[in-house]
Amino acid sequence: MSQQQFESFTASSLYCEKCRAAMPVRERLLLILPEKEIYDYLCTGCGQSIGQREVTAGEKMIGQQGGGRHSRRRLPTHRIEL
Repeated sequence: MSQQQFESFTASSLYCEKCRAAMPVRERLLLILPEKEIYDYLCTGCGQSIGQREVTAGEKMIGQQGGGRHSRRRLPTHRIEL
């Protein structure tokens, strides 16, 4: 396995004190600085902030060069046919 596979992690669920359980999380961009971006993890159950993730400028450049593997996911669109 390549070491590059493990350089950047994003959480899909974290423990929420308010819900008292491991809950799915939503990632929200909190702050953009010249040297890094800070993301906030929000509990999908109660909306409470339960964690943060920092992405440095170097990590972001590596992610963009890797063919977009670390790009944001798009939400599915729903089609309504009449």
